[in-house]
Amino acid sequence: LDRYKGRCYHIEPVLGEEDLYICYVAYPLDFFEEGSVSNKFTSIVGNVFGFKALRALCLEDLRIPTAYIITFQGSPHGI
Repeated sequence: LDRYKGRCYHIEPVLGEEDLYICYVAYPLDFFEEGSVSNKFTSIVGNVFGFKALRALCLEDLRIPTAYIITFQGSPHGI
């Protein structure tokens, strides 16, 4: 189970702000069902935003590796 945990690989302070930080978290691709964008977002939001030790949290960016993007066949009902 340890290999499926998210990893914080970098933390940097927000310039000019006290007690504010930008944290970079990565998850292994094995954690996500191929081709399921909703599974990916649910997993990330549920795990990170559900962390009760945080007083406030904002998701500013999400980087999806090409290896995962190519498994997505598109929306079954259009946009």
